[in-house]
Amino acid sequence: MVSMPPSREIHLAARPQGAPQPTDFALVETEVPEPAEGQVLIRNAFVSVDPYMRGRMNDTKSAAWSRASYVPPFELGEVMTGAAVGQIVTSRNDGFEEGAWVVHHLGWRELALSNGKGLVLFDAASGSVSTSLGVLGMPGLTAYVGLLDVGRVEAGETVFVSGAAGAVGSAVGQIAKLKGCRVIGSAGSAAKVAWLREIGFDEAFDYHDVVAGEALSDGIDVYFDNVGGPMLEAALAALRVRGRVVACGAISQYNATEWPAGPGNLFLVVTKRLRMEGFIVSDHGGRLPAFLAEVGPWVRDGAVRYRETVVEGIEHAPAALIGLLAGENIGKMLVRVGPGNT
Repeated sequence: MVSMPPSREIHLAARPQGAPQPTDFALVETEVPEPAEGQVLIRNAFVSVDPYMRGRMNDTKSAAWSRASYVPPFELGEVMTGAAVGQIVTSRNDGFEEGAWVVHHLGWRELALSNGKGLVLFDAASGSVSTSLGVLGMPGLTAYVGLLDVGRVEAGETVFVSGAAGAVGSAVGQIAKLKGCRVIGSAGSAAKVAWLREIGFDEAFDYHDVVAGEALSDGIDVYFDNVGGPMLEAALAALRVRGRVVACGAISQYNATEWPAGPGNLFLVVTKRLRMEGFIVSDHGGRLPAFLAEVGPWVRDGAVRYRETVVEGIEHAPAALIGLLAGENIGKMLVRVGPGNT
């Protein structure tokens, strides 16, 4: 048995009104018992910080925007659940060996006790375990499924990606390039635009400085929407006949306390015969093997590149989420809570 110290974890202390504040979270220290028969004890290395978590902070019974959430809300006084990756330090489960790396959804905590249900083994020989939460995890799969299955891109088409410097958007753009598309990306800073150009986007612009309609004036075939709002309206205007909108997220509206106004030009969906389809990546778990088989080698040989914004310490997880919603990250936002494999 490995003697482990108490575990620190982040609980939801209050439901935010608008943008989350540090006081909406609480850092709690808990004792973790030794694993019982069938259980494993996991020491986390990284916990994931994702935009969808903002919707889970609302009370779905009273908050207008949160009624659009596709997952149950966090409970007050309970841990912020979500993806994490860690190493099994004690196992009393025949299905998992001590020393194995696993991805789970037990959330923002340093130590996690599991009965093995929902644990997914990660091959640490394939690279940093952090990639299991980013380019080779849920964000990468989101990009792959959204672009290929929902967007049905074809070589020669022009793809526009909003929020393109994030974990999903940057993967979308690079996969689209590898599939023979021309790619345009929007982001919120000069540093992010520079990153997009570095990883092969044909065009990139800072939406603070450039009018989206002008940047898209030559037309697009597919819009991968991560932000919603005015950017969606600009993309609808730029889409060619029979274009497609892949509705992945709307981060520009996640802190809204009332329903935001919809695009004023939505009737273009009719006149241009557009197809607009939303999707949730959890509905597409069966595509994970194909995704890893195709994208895994691209990541290993550098054809698909990635960046991570890593915040140190579980106590800073709330600040990481607040920063993510404010656009402070480039690539995947992570919190390091323990030793990794690299």
